Amino acid sequence: MDGSMIAILGFVVLLLLLLFRMSVGAAMMLVGAVGIYMIRPAASLPVVAGEIFGEATNYNLTILPLFILMGNLAGISGMSRDLYDAAHSWMGHMKGGLATATIVGCAGFSALSGSSLAAALTMGKVSLPEMQRYKYDNGLATGAIAAGGTLGILIPPSAGFVIYAILTEESIGRLFMAGIFPGLLLTALFIVAIMIVVSLNPAKAPTAAQVETMGARLAALKRALWIIGIIVLTIGGIYTGVFSAVEAAGIGAFLAFIVSLIRRCITWETLKDVITSTLKSTGMVFFILFGAFVFKTFVGFTGVTFAMTQWVEAQGFGPTQVVIAVLIGLMLLGTFMEGFAILVLAVPLLQPLLESLGVDLIWFGVLMVIVLEMALISPPVGVNVFVVKGIAPNVSLNTIFRGIWPFWIAMLVAAILILLFPQIALFLPHQMFG
Repeated sequence: MDGSMIAILGFVVLLLLLLFRMSVGAAMMLVGAVGIYMIRPAASLPVVAGEIFGEATNYNLTILPLFILMGNLAGISGMSRDLYDAAHSWMGHMKGGLATATIVGCAGFSALSGSSLAAALTMGKVSLPEMQRYKYDNGLATGAIAAGGTLGILIPPSAGFVIYAILTEESIGRLFMAGIFPGLLLTALFIVAIMIVVSLNPAKAPTAAQVETMGARLAALKRALWIIGIIVLTIGGIYTGVFSAVEAAGIGAFLAFIVSLIRRCITWETLKDVITSTLKSTGMVFFILFGAFVFKTFVGFTGVTFAMTQWVEAQGFGPTQVVIAVLIGLMLLGTFMEGFAILVLAVPLLQPLLESLGVDLIWFGVLMVIVLEMALISPPVGVNVFVVKGIAPNVSLNTIFRGIWPFWIAMLVAAILILLFPQIALFLPHQMFG
């Protein structure tokens, strides 16, 4: 059996294992190890051990537990609530303002946690009762939470960007900078989607909060200065070159811990919960990366990427055509696979092809993360939808999925704009790194 056939068999077996709900990391490690054994038996054990050890000792990966810790500390310290309250104070009186405040709150919390699930869960608990109190349509309310949460893997610090950077050996700092303008663009498009929905059907947001005085607004903004300050310091420090992305994560986590102490939110019980949650999330991501690198080595051994590159070149396809075809394929995968599974499965196969065509991997990384965001809310397996379902048990899944479509379309528009105007993603990385 030649390498290409072994590669095809490996992908088929991997997809079957994922459909049978085996964890992504375990499935990729198993298929990768067996595949390497079929091609080079003597290399199987050394490769598996070497890849695991190499990633476990990768300094850049320390950014993940630090940012996860920062997000968890932000949750217990009440900073996430302060951010939503500030957005609520300034925007709640507008038509659809509570949904808009939810999007803004999710965007701000995403800049502190880097996790879409954490953003949806944390902001959902805060914002959903408010929207239900003002008789918002359940589809609009839950759709805004599910979609707003997806900003966690686009707005830096982004776990999606970190994993993509490790897989492609690209700069984490460049990817973080590349995500800022697209993140702001998508946040604005989500707000526009809310405005359009409410304009077409005012019954979806029948009442608005009372207009607050300027004093109350400034007081709410003052309470949110802690989280705003940490965000500005960490992202601004990376942009100005004062410290690296890993150092920014450490500083951000330390500051979040100090704020938690000042607010007297740290007890032995909460500290235990924060550390346990951080370790569980970190362990899950690391295990996925271990499996991904074993599988990536297996794919390299088969030579299938070289054969695929030759076929694409023989057909005369250009870079833009290939990127569009790849994004459409990833969108289809997103309807039945979880976003991180798509990321670790697709990158090892696509990277050699895209590099041979001269595609900028920073630009493509932004596009890919947006597609992964779409997967997080795409039926029938949108993970964020099920997170929101846990917060809103009385709202049916059909209602939530109906509510996400305006936001899904907004994501599609964002991807098209970045595809047409790459400088939306590349301007800041070029300004910072040249």
